[in-house]
Amino acid sequence: MTAAFFLWYALYVIMSAYARGFMDTKVVGHINVALVFGLLQFVSTFLIAWLYSRFAARQVDPLADKIAHEIAEKGDTA
Repeated sequence: MTAAFFLWYALYVIMSAYARGFMDTKVVGHINVALVFGLLQFVSTFLIAWLYSRFAARQVDPLADKIAHEIAEKGDTA
């Protein structure tokens, strides 16, 4: 996911630098392709954060709780 986001961001930056004509293409009114790409950067960032938080809540947090419980049990018997 990190590599995909980095490539997506790099594409945005490279196109902003070298494909100015395309990025300046009007989509609706004064909104151009560059603005749409820029806003999609925010959308993809929040989507990745949301997906990771779901993954962490379902996969990582239960494992961390199990480890913490095992450590606590060992501490009580020592």
